[in-house]
Amino acid sequence: MKSSTVNISFSDGLLRKIDQVAREESRSRSELIREAARGYIDRKRRWKQIFDFGKMNANRKGIAESDIEAEIAAYRRVLRLLITDH
Repeated sequence: MKSSTVNISFSDGLLRKIDQVAREESRSRSELIREAARGYIDRKRRWKQIFDFGKMNANRKGIAESDIEAEIAAYRRVLRLLITDH
């Protein structure tokens, strides 16, 4: 796999943390940053899939965002009542 070298600026404090974790895990700074980038990209992809799935199902069922907000508000009201009753 072809790789490219890039220059990235980090604050001194963040770079110290990166170096500390890299030392603790016996790996290079580059390996740690590559893994962090891959993890970030993967999480972004998974969250997009989750939101796309939710939008697709909401559209299919005719649910609007305001319906969801109202349902969440109602659920929270019930929780508050349950908590204050004890």
